[in-house]
Amino acid sequence: MIDVKNADIIIIGAGICGSVIARKLAEDNKKVLIIERRNHIAGNLYDEMDENGIFVQRYGPHIFHTDNKEIYNFITKYHEWNDYHHCPLVEMDGILSPSPPDYTTIDLFFDKKKGDILKNKLEKYFNGKETVSILELISSEDQDIKNYGDKLYEANYKPYTAKQWGIPPEEIDPCVFNRVPVRLNYKKGYFNDKFVCMPKSGFTNIFNKLLDHKNIYIKLNTNAINHFKIDTIKKQIVYNDKKLNVPFIYTGAIDELLDYKYEELPYRSLRFEYKTENTDSFQKASVVAYPKESGYTRITEFKKLPPQDVKNVTSIMYEYPLKADKNEGNEPYYPIINKNNVMLYNKYFSDLKEIPNLYLCGRLADYKYYDIDDAIERALEVYEKIKIEQ
Repeated sequence: MIDVKNADIIIIGAGICGSVIARKLAEDNKKVLIIERRNHIAGNLYDEMDENGIFVQRYGPHIFHTDNKEIYNFITKYHEWNDYHHCPLVEMDGILSPSPPDYTTIDLFFDKKKGDILKNKLEKYFNGKETVSILELISSEDQDIKNYGDKLYEANYKPYTAKQWGIPPEEIDPCVFNRVPVRLNYKKGYFNDKFVCMPKSGFTNIFNKLLDHKNIYIKLNTNAINHFKIDTIKKQIVYNDKKLNVPFIYTGAIDELLDYKYEELPYRSLRFEYKTENTDSFQKASVVAYPKESGYTRITEFKKLPPQDVKNVTSIMYEYPLKADKNEGNEPYYPIINKNNVMLYNKYFSDLKEIPNLYLCGRLADYKYYDIDDAIERALEVYEKIKIEQ
């Protein structure tokens, strides 16, 4: 059994970043110990079959999408994947519209004459572009285009963003708004990537294959923070009062690693409420967003994510965003990226960057928003760095 004493590599966290790095190093004949706080692998991609016989993602809906063929080839060699076309909806002023908004949205909110004029203006103003950001619309010099942007912003982007992030939209980094563009055509689908797919038997099975290697040992239900300490003066990692010399990859919240030395970095958390409905279909799409509803942001119907052949019953989940709070047990999920928070992150990073065997990787450790493909790419970068430096 691999433990701290005989491990060549120690990785904190069995999510996508930690698991990808573990697999690559194990294939290099390194003995890898993964320490995971939760009682399961797969991080926030963890899914399982519920009492209704439906695969349910326990930390919200996730879909793999990428334009990077190298990343696609890497992850799809573990188990079988199926193409998936994701077409969520959003309720705006009582009307269900495609998300992202497209020309169907214009047809829903305007009569034909006004709608045709607006579509023509959009195509001329943006010179044939297929997508634009909501910020481009609301800053347009054309009053009709600006009015359309304002309508989308007030009915969807502004209330959803404020509820999701818990701060005024003007304090959010513009990249957050750019994640959901506005389509200037009738093309349906949330993603524009070349590859969009879901694992045939769930994400957890992918992790089972990814971590199935003789050189990988996983220790669950263990909080590494209780066992490893960072000495920023001597620039070393300490385990049981002794210096740790092997590479140490940390994928958790960076402020927790230094015991909140400065102050807590702001993160958003989530609360999930699951329900069973005795019907074949609860809603018209796998995910429907509700920007103006009190409390929750969206409802996911897992029977449609991906489509699962289960009759007369369906499993749904309401998603409630809230402030991450260690005292309340609200885990950090999303870094709140703005100027002040990045400055605070950099204070923590400055204290850690000179520790030669410490590697930060992941959404919480890097304080960056990563999609699945971004996380895999980042993990492969860290792996290459470890190979060069150690």
